[in-house]
Amino acid sequence: MKAIVVGEAGVAYSDVEKPKPGPDQVLVEVRASTLNRADLAVASGQAHGRLGGVGTVVGLEWAGDVVEVGANVSEVNLGDRVMCAGNGGLAEFAVADRGRVQKIPDRNFSYAMASTLPVALNTMHNAIVTRGRLAEGESILIQGASSGVGLMAMQLAKHKGAGLVVGSSTNAARREKLAEYGADLVIDSSDSKWADQVLEATGGKGVDLIIDQISAGVANDNMKAAAILGRIVNVGRLGGAKGEFDFDLHALRRIEYIGVTFRTRSVEEVREIGRLMRADLWDAVVSGELRLPIDRTFPLSEGHEALDYMKSNAHFGKIVLAE
Repeated sequence: MKAIVVGEAGVAYSDVEKPKPGPDQVLVEVRASTLNRADLAVASGQAHGRLGGVGTVVGLEWAGDVVEVGANVSEVNLGDRVMCAGNGGLAEFAVADRGRVQKIPDRNFSYAMASTLPVALNTMHNAIVTRGRLAEGESILIQGASSGVGLMAMQLAKHKGAGLVVGSSTNAARREKLAEYGADLVIDSSDSKWADQVLEATGGKGVDLIIDQISAGVANDNMKAAAILGRIVNVGRLGGAKGEFDFDLHALRRIEYIGVTFRTRSVEEVREIGRLMRADLWDAVVSGELRLPIDRTFPLSEGHEALDYMKSNAHFGKIVLAE
């Protein structure tokens, strides 16, 4: 089969062996797949958890048709249209664990649309609801809100009854679009006064929950903008993995600082994350309340160009690969 594969000199559209599903896996003929920031790291030869290195097939989420199921799989059947998360999605065929496969709601739900959802839904439901413990009426700040997962985070927060939803982006054109996805207040995280804007909007209290996809560059201002007993959930490190940290401010505001990643979770933990998300959000997915915009579509054969486009940071929403 054809796939986007990591080579010695970057990624290439190459022939690789078609994967075979294990007892707890599903083999899917891929109709559409989407890019995530982690794909850039893998494509450059870096490790992403247990994934990475020469010969790795890139891609974390996709949608398509079930063509084979393992002996322990009862959730889906041959021919089902499904959306999946896992590894190796930028390919003609990909396998996923049975706990990371979900039937596409109906025939009006396109493969492209379905392929944009698995990572964002699972990541942000876990970060906001399970680990962040967002309660109805609480305020929330999404750092990096113009990314795909950030756009989902704002919608999800509104769906769960958040009060004030704050979204950040360093791009003026993108900031103008954030209200459409749930932002009540939009800030520029490169502005040295953004934390003061958040404090003013919350009457000096600060926000109850921060979902941080930037990290290093905003870590101390996050704590300044957080309420006493607030929670900060560290999801991504787009602004750097290491930086200064004001330990005294952390203690003074008695902030819970919570780290999340799928890279060190067990198969059982990941299955439970998916189960909780579906139980809580699936009606909103089916109705179209939770959705992501598609910025641009490339054929699979142009995977290298699609990755370059993501690296240029010119997109708003998801980049899809589909024939």
